[in-house]
Amino acid sequence: MRPIAVTAYANECWNALDKPNIIELIADAYQKLRKQGEPDISIVMPAYNEEKNILQTLYSLCHNITDKAVEIIVVNNNSKDKTEQLVKSTGVGCILETKQGITSARNAGLAVAKGTYILNADADSIYPKDWVAEMSKPFYADPKVAMVYGRFAFIPIGSTGRLVYFVYEYAADFMRLVNKNFKDEAVNVYGFNSGFKRVNGLAVDGFNHPVGANEDGWLALKLRDGGYGKLYGVTDIKALVWTSDRRIQSDGGLFKAISTRIKRVIFRQGTNRTDL
Repeated sequence: MRPIAVTAYANECWNALDKPNIIELIADAYQKLRKQGEPDISIVMPAYNEEKNILQTLYSLCHNITDKAVEIIVVNNNSKDKTEQLVKSTGVGCILETKQGITSARNAGLAVAKGTYILNADADSIYPKDWVAEMSKPFYADPKVAMVYGRFAFIPIGSTGRLVYFVYEYAADFMRLVNKNFKDEAVNVYGFNSGFKRVNGLAVDGFNHPVGANEDGWLALKLRDGGYGKLYGVTDIKALVWTSDRRIQSDGGLFKAISTRIKRVIFRQGTNRTDL
């Protein structure tokens, strides 16, 4: 059952800027998450001008509960604001990628990551406390899993209410079932809520993709069709990621965004989006 309302924990993280000692809280939590020695899991997060969102996202990630050692790598993709300064103040790793674009940013993070597994995150999303554990669990349970992907829900920042998104999210879940069973499951993979084994990602040339394709779905295709294993959808509610609806609002609202996406699919106009 999907939550109708934004959960209490997601709200806490979303409003974490109200905490006067948020930098210290993130830094302390990250030290516990990072543990000692080489990381088991690397969380890679591209960021471009995310000073308004990055701390809330880091707060949620750093408070994850897992027995694995986790490193977080934020890839500053030429931000003009204080994104990098804020990240470094928390002790979280931050590198600069000067080639603009999400593909280059994700590849840069992959290149320096040390974890056995990579989890992909975005800087405008809230990750539940069990996200790392639930997203990595399939890898440890089944060596035939090449890539995992999860579900998400919207945090409204515009005029569209949660109830409308609640209905839309169930419709999107239905379409994901259709994709998995009758079309191609790879289109279900989202860049802000997915993961793969690092050596496999490097072996297939990372997130590089043809013009007109998405970096996340194309990586899923390369891993699956390259014989590295199957795709696995994580449906446990404990792994549900909350993400801002700012892109939908920038497209003119939910219904206009849906119309735009349908036109893209039918007429192949531009690069298909996977965050709707």
